[in-house]
Amino acid sequence: MNDLKACIVQRDRTVLLECGHPGFEAAREKLSRFAELVKSPSAFHTYRITPLSLWNAAALGCTTDEIAAELTSLSRWGVPAGLLQEIRELVTRYGKLKLQKEEGNANMLLLSASDSLFLNGILEVPALAALGLSRISPLEVRLEADKRGCLKQELMHHGFPVLDLAGYHEGQALQLEWKHGSEGNGFALRSYQEEAVAAFEGVAGIGGSGVLVLPCGAGKTVIGIAALERQQCECLILTSNTTSVEQWIQELTGKTTLQSSDVGQYTGQKKEVKPVTVATYQILTHRRSKDDDFEHMKLFNERNWGLIIYDEVHLLPAPVFRATADIQATRRLGLTATLVREDGCEQDVFSLIGPKRYEMPWKELEAKGWIARVDCCEIRVPMEADLREQYLYAEGKEKFRLAAENPAKMHTVKELLNRHATAGILIIGQYLDQLHAIADAVEAPLISGKMPQQQRTALYAAFKKGEIPVLVVSKVANFAVDLPDASVAIEISGSFGSRQEEAQRLGRLLRPKAGDNRAYFYTLVSENSKEEEFAVRRQMFLIEQGYEYTVHSAKEVRSGT
Repeated sequence: MNDLKACIVQRDRTVLLECGHPGFEAAREKLSRFAELVKSPSAFHTYRITPLSLWNAAALGCTTDEIAAELTSLSRWGVPAGLLQEIRELVTRYGKLKLQKEEGNANMLLLSASDSLFLNGILEVPALAALGLSRISPLEVRLEADKRGCLKQELMHHGFPVLDLAGYHEGQALQLEWKHGSEGNGFALRSYQEEAVAAFEGVAGIGGSGVLVLPCGAGKTVIGIAALERQQCECLILTSNTTSVEQWIQELTGKTTLQSSDVGQYTGQKKEVKPVTVATYQILTHRRSKDDDFEHMKLFNERNWGLIIYDEVHLLPAPVFRATADIQATRRLGLTATLVREDGCEQDVFSLIGPKRYEMPWKELEAKGWIARVDCCEIRVPMEADLREQYLYAEGKEKFRLAAENPAKMHTVKELLNRHATAGILIIGQYLDQLHAIADAVEAPLISGKMPQQQRTALYAAFKKGEIPVLVVSKVANFAVDLPDASVAIEISGSFGSRQEEAQRLGRLLRPKAGDNRAYFYTLVSENSKEEEFAVRRQMFLIEQGYEYTVHSAKEVRSGT
């Protein structure tokens, strides 16, 4: 059997990848460039080739010939001719529409198409006609510059990606340098970080907006600062929580010549607007009632920003998309460990922040020692008879919650704590009652959204110093919390089938470790319950990245196997 014939390619754009095939790893790596994993049972993984996966591949430089050649090399029984034609048609859509400035008129843009029939079809879409497009030739239409974002978003929703070449304004200049030069105090960008920044900048006319995808622990904050250092302009940085705001400010003032007077915090606690301002998504979307305006959205226009950085861009709330549509003349950088969004808004990220400009596979960084090697284990915990009966008669979400809060998980948690007695351990969960019970039982502090930020910061600091060996954390620790010494995570419950949450939780462990550079991720799932079904979906993104979950029973954990 040919090692590169591990796939069955089907006419409906799905690809089945045989898990036991010798060519599995090589095929998985090739498929991930232009297809998305949708199912991951033990025998065959199912990938789907979507328009968005193809357009992201095209933005990274993949051609139709390369995609066709790779599919053909992987396919056991050939690739349906109709599918190759469909892929060719979709890939070549990227670049058929180009948006450029009108020469001599900064207030107007030109949208050009590669053929007039293609442009005719676009102009027949009512939502696009409402944007006031004016046809000036068979291949061009004219529009006002402030419609730039809305046009791109609407075109994307109708299956027409736009190559935006209209450029950006420079913003207010701001001088900053790396402290002591780029190599001072042993600090220098790693090779892949240099590559990521270069990919964001792009070649002349293409670049200056887009998303960089790298695993947690890969130094996305440093990459963002490097992009700012190249642009030398005032910058607005948006991130997921106040802890992350503090970490960005610490990195900015610690690694560059920016002073504390240059960097502002815009959160629920402080409202500072300075040349570099770091804010949370939460404060931007705060309003007094659902009928009021988002009063803090004015931050987008408070200064002449030359760059806006969207940290954890996969969390971008819908109101911020609307604001982003209005600032398309400002450079935009998205940073994330996964482009997966549970709300299906990946297309809006593509059209309004920009396409994927760079992606670093998790396992590649692991192989080079830049992130820790993580052993993933799913532990199936039985339900006691009374809980099982209650579960059988419950419905919908209540069924899932009963399984998630299974009290028998407590015993397994204690056994894992004993197994890793000298490690820094995070116990992560969804439900506060469950977390309180476990925190009391193991005599560890609980960090939740109700805890004041100052107290959270103090507990994180004590954990980093080794003064607290175990932290129990709610969803507040899913994102942008830097705990480099955490080497064990025990997930006791989660948000149904959230792939992004699973990836972020495992990401808490990826900072390099002393010694064997190894960490352990345990997810506790109630046996024969809906939790098992959701666990399969939760793990999908990580499986696509090359992680494998071993499955054990709680009994095996007790016996030490």
